[in-house]
Amino acid sequence: MLFNSLSFVIFLPIVFILYWYVAKENLRLQNIFLLISSYFFYACWDWRFLLLLIFSTFLDYYTGIKMSDAKNEKIKKFWFWLSISVNLGFLGVFKYYNFFIESFSSVLNTIGLSFNVWTLKIILPVGISFYTFHGLSYVIDIYKDRIKAEKNFIDYSLFVSFFPLLVAGPIERATHLLPQIKEKRTFDYTKAVDGLRQILWGLFKKIVIADQCAEYANQIFNGSAGYSGSDLVLGAVFFTFQIYGDFSGYSDIALGTARLFGIELLRNFAFPYFSRDIAEFWRRWHISLSSWFRDYLYIPLGGSKGSTWMKVRNVFIIFIVSGLWHGANWTFIVWGALNALYIMPSILLNSNRNNLEIVAKGRHLPSLKDLFSIGITFTLTVFAWIFFRAENIDHAIDYISKIFSRSLFSVPTIRPTFLFLLLLIFVLIEWFGREREYAIASLGLKWKRRFRYAMYYAIIIAIFWFGGKESQFIYFQF
Repeated sequence: MLFNSLSFVIFLPIVFILYWYVAKENLRLQNIFLLISSYFFYACWDWRFLLLLIFSTFLDYYTGIKMSDAKNEKIKKFWFWLSISVNLGFLGVFKYYNFFIESFSSVLNTIGLSFNVWTLKIILPVGISFYTFHGLSYVIDIYKDRIKAEKNFIDYSLFVSFFPLLVAGPIERATHLLPQIKEKRTFDYTKAVDGLRQILWGLFKKIVIADQCAEYANQIFNGSAGYSGSDLVLGAVFFTFQIYGDFSGYSDIALGTARLFGIELLRNFAFPYFSRDIAEFWRRWHISLSSWFRDYLYIPLGGSKGSTWMKVRNVFIIFIVSGLWHGANWTFIVWGALNALYIMPSILLNSNRNNLEIVAKGRHLPSLKDLFSIGITFTLTVFAWIFFRAENIDHAIDYISKIFSRSLFSVPTIRPTFLFLLLLIFVLIEWFGREREYAIASLGLKWKRRFRYAMYYAIIIAIFWFGGKESQFIYFQF
């Protein structure tokens, strides 16, 4: 069930009405109803994988209790590693087995050894990377004595399976979401309206921006051999806006939907394309994943402390693992390594926290220095996205090689003027709303009612005008 589908348009109001008018303020009934709704939502993808989700949930719930009740460190460690091993084992089999076995075979063939590859013909369960990381953070926090195990299975299951975040995040922490699940929730009209506004903007980003950019990005990437360097640059830029509009649009819809039920999820995007350096970009892009790797991998490895070698090692580990998290393909690993190279100077020079505030805060326009820094950072990001989008390493190299050819200076054959205008309007709205949680959070609130509603209707008309097909969100494949 896609957020941009007719079935979700029917599903959401029904769940909302039953939640507030049947469950009312009965917390236990609210949580049970949300859990059932979440399982139904997930089963619409493939009911067989619902059993895997429930098993993973029960495993972490049970091992969490066992760790909390353990009488000595040895027993506690046993249950901890059992949970970690099984969770990563499932992720490894479903997501990475074929990749590693084929890569191993390729290496052996290169040195003249033959190896019969036995691959698995399995479908990747949607959302497995996200709900596995929910469980891992919960188990690690218990093991580190940061939290106590949750004894209520319904509440814990809802933490893992809450439908707005289930298939593509944000990746929640037990310390943030579980307390909200256990607290009494009453309907807040202001929050609900704000949630609807964020859902509206998320749908606009997905349907009007991402899906329109995808049409040209796919055309150019899929037929890259027949296009000039200037066209390939446009293809990379279109994909850059596609992946942002698609994933941040999903996150906006998820956060807005959760707010309808009185729950606040972690913010996942903070206008990353206005970043002045790569370190700032990674503080603003997929925030829940970046902070997860920081807290559960980078800092335990030593972070930015220790020798220069340790700093370099830790940065490469976290970015390569992040690349591998996105998919079982060497293109993602190279994408991660490239970002590690990008960020390395700021780590070594201790300048990675120079830009903590949003650019040009309190001002309408950026300084020339900020504008130049944004341009450089955006260009580096666009280049890295080529590897992310390419089918394989050879495709990426061919694509980049053709960009850096004489044809780079030719006039592009693809000139979608209306899309350029849409992107310009989109960037301007994002720029002037960059100090808010999402771009239209306060846009029009001080206008006269008829003008404010005219803006909302214009967004809705644009969504229906450009909609019509249910295109899947990019991050569902991760």
